[in-house]
Parts: sequence; structure tokens; C-alpha cells
Amino acid sequence: MAEILAIKPAATEGPVVTRLDKGILRLTLSNPPANALSLSVMAALMEELDRAKADKSVRVIILAAAGKVFCAGHDLKEMTARRADADRGKAFFEETFSACAALMQAIVRHPRPVIAEVDGLATAAGAQLVASCDLAIASHEATFCTPGVNIGLFCSTPMVALSRNVSRKHAMEMLLTGETIDAATAKEFGLVNRIVPREYLNQIVAKYAQTIAAKSSLVVKTGKEAFYAQAEMGLADAYAYTGRVMVENMLARDAEEGIGAFIGKRKPQWSDD
Repeated sequence: MAEILAIKPAATEGPVVTRLDKGILRLTLSNPPANALSLSVMAALMEELDRAKADKSVRVIILAAAGKVFCAGHDLKEMTARRADADRGKAFFEETFSACAALMQAIVRHPRPVIAEVDGLATAAGAQLVASCDLAIASHEATFCTPGVNIGLFCSTPMVALSRNVSRKHAMEMLLTGETIDAATAKEFGLVNRIVPREYLNQIVAKYAQTIAAKSSLVVKTGKEAFYAQAEMGLADAYAYTGRVMVENMLARDAEEGIGAFIGKRKPQWSDD
């Protein structure tokens, strides 16, 4: 099955455009003009993430966007139209926020690292999307905000991802003021890893992806899973858990190979198990 998925032709149209090259899967939001997270866009992203989970040839995922807006969050026009429903849209709103929560958790729990390539505005659930990724590289032109408070809808679900990436004071600053921050401030807050000139953004993100793709996928998967699991634990439980993880990791063939290669001063040959 993995072999079939690996040669699946890239999707060149639709709300999410895909391209797989040398183990790096590029998912590009293509829902102009705002790349809003409508139900159909979120479903398309989930489909691609699920596909990548089953495809062993995928080693790293890049999440990018076409156009001047990275992601403007939920599709407010789509949601407002459902106020005409008999329940004033309640069932649709529940479905939308549930789908979004599932998508964000799918990124965090995905066995492959996910890198956000941000060029343009990431607002509300769009900022949530960036915060949910493992790494985020932004251009100097990228901006971020959680402006729900300005329109009577506090960004409560984006707050979950935001507060797990930046300090509480910085998160509350964004949430309470609704003001837009520039890329430099986002880096200062800890929302993004690096800021680069727009013309080099794709190149630098690709370099990050290539560096990670060269590692043992088993070790990367083990580390990512352990990172998020221990973050939710108390100190003693975290050490007990990660100690067990390291024992299992030491017993893996790739650890034996990697340590042997280091001692023998040669390049390791990963078996990914």
C-alpha cells in the first residue's frame, strides 16, 4: 500500500494542492482569497494527513499556502449563512469546531514532523494552525493575530494551541487585544522558529525538511510522540515516561546502527525500525 501511495500523482487543484518529492510532502492551502478553514478545506487537509500517515515514503510534511494570506481562520461567511437554520446554526457550529479540533490534534499526533511555511497573514484558526505545527518558518512579511475579541467571538479554540507555544502573558496579549503582530514579535513570543526574506522562504523551509528527512523516521516519530506526551505530565512522571521511551529506543535497530556509525566514524544506514 505504501508503494502505491508513494507514486500517487500530485494534486494540482482543489482546496489543498499536494506534492511529494524525496520524502517531503508539501501541502498547499489553495482556497482563495483567504485560505479559510471551511469544512471542505479541513476535510481535505485531514484526508492528506491520513494518507501521509499510511505512506512510509513520506518523512516530513510542509504546510504552506498560496496567495497573500496564509490562513484567515474559519470561513465566517459559511458559518453566518447557517444562522438561517432552525437551530440558528448550532449543529453546524459544533461540527465546524469539532472538525478543527480534530485537525489540530491530527497535526500534533502525526508521526511525521509538520513544518508551517508562513508568508502572509495567519489569523484566528490560521494562527492556531501555525501554533499546532512542530516548526514554523515565516517570511518577514508574515503577520499573526487572534482578533476574535474584536468581532464578539473570543478565540477560545485557537487559544489552546497558542497557549501551548507562547507564554501566558504573550498569549493573553494577543487574545485580549486582537491586535496584529509582525514576524519579529511572533519570533520573540515563540510562535515561529525563524524569520527569513520572502525570496528565500521556500528554500530555507526545504532545507529544514531535508535535514529532518535524513534522520531515522522511527527515531523522529518516537521523539515527536514523547515530546508532546511528556509536556502534559508532572516532572517525575515525565522523567519516568521518557526513561522508558529511551530504553525502547536503545533496543531499536536504528539506535544500534546510529551509535555504531558514530563510534566507527561512518554514515549511518537507517532501516527505520
